[in-house]
Amino acid sequence: MTASKVIAGGLASSSPVSTALARLRSLRATAAVSALAVFAVRIGAAGFAYGAQVLMARMMGGAEYGIFATVWVWIAILGHTATFGLSQGACRFLPADQATGRLDSVRGFLLGGALASLGGGLALSLGGLAVAFLQGGLLAGPYGTPILVAALVVPLFAFQDYLEGVARSQGWPLLAIAPPYLLRQALIMAAMVGAVLSGAPAEAWVAIACTLAATGLAATVQAVILLARLRRHLPRGPRLYRWRLWLTACLPIAAGDLAASAFGFVDVVILGFLAPPEAVGLYFAATRIQQFVAFVHYAASATTAQRLAAARAHGDEAGLAHLVRMQARWTFLATAGVGLGILAVSPLLLGLFGEGFRASLPVLAILVAGSVAASLFGPAEDVLTMLGGERLCAGITLAMLALAALLCLVLIPGLGVAGAAVAVALAQTLRGLALALGARRLHGLSTPVVGFPRRSAAR
Repeated sequence: MTASKVIAGGLASSSPVSTALARLRSLRATAAVSALAVFAVRIGAAGFAYGAQVLMARMMGGAEYGIFATVWVWIAILGHTATFGLSQGACRFLPADQATGRLDSVRGFLLGGALASLGGGLALSLGGLAVAFLQGGLLAGPYGTPILVAALVVPLFAFQDYLEGVARSQGWPLLAIAPPYLLRQALIMAAMVGAVLSGAPAEAWVAIACTLAATGLAATVQAVILLARLRRHLPRGPRLYRWRLWLTACLPIAAGDLAASAFGFVDVVILGFLAPPEAVGLYFAATRIQQFVAFVHYAASATTAQRLAAARAHGDEAGLAHLVRMQARWTFLATAGVGLGILAVSPLLLGLFGEGFRASLPVLAILVAGSVAASLFGPAEDVLTMLGGERLCAGITLAMLALAALLCLVLIPGLGVAGAAVAVALAQTLRGLALALGARRLHGLSTPVVGFPRRSAAR
């Protein structure tokens, strides 16, 4: 989060290396401001999202809201998957290629990634519909129409996820997050109100249709602005498509990113099989409030992940280590502070969803505790993803996701929705520890707030 001020002693002011390091330090000097701006936008977006969820829960009732929550989770899972990791890969490859002057590779990545994300989203939508059709009764039941509409949302969601990664790679965090998390949420809420006032039924498929319209408009706005900015900073020229290099790194990143995202969804998905829609809606409401806490880590990552890759490309190892330490410290403090604040006002926030939703207060407390515990281990995921170690990161995350799913299956029958929260909180904490150990082993970087003993980087 907070940038370091690194003194590059012994380098002549006219040296190219000195100039590069000066530029890098200038970028890092804005990290804290950028992180605060990102966090502010995500809080604003969460406010819109929270308002939208309260509105939908009130309008649709528990059963329809539970259906909407389940389908939305699948949209997010498939949409994140469809980018093949190129969204995160943009933060790794684009800054490094720009730093070394490989603009042909930059141009190739930009176009190739956009087409791959749209194509991947379409392919996963068609595959999901085929599975639903073969299942038999799924499309004929209450989930049928929402699933059909959701198939149109997935490619647009994937494309916007890729746009977010590209904007982050260029150091434009507000452009990265404002369209998907602020504009899209506001449009969903406005569209739902408008649809119901126009006579549409307050049902899950209408909410998904509103999501389709909002995602399409928000992605279009983001793409137009991003393209205009890129044209000012990137001259026209040939394109180089390094698919083997990109996918070798990005597919493991995709697996790890999907598994990391699935930590926010695996509990809801399994509850969808083991509990009635009303219970799913109750649990989902708690997760919508808990996301305020998770945004701290997102804000820090959105403004510093690409700086880790740039620091390594410039050989600024001292600045890299300092950046990691500062991000770990401030992310933990901010996560703990926001978590306590959320718990203090949670009875009011949950009560706005409707009668009975305050019963999910213990669930919210467990989820917040898990987020705070995981933040103790610092930005290990960013270190492994940006500096090399994406396969280890993916392996750890997938293993912990499997553990979370297993714990959900064991604990939900006896503890209900609280069992799902315990499972996810425990798995997230263990994942943070394992990633921190991996970052130390591969790069010699101690990421936890209370650091491991130092060792030399094994590069």
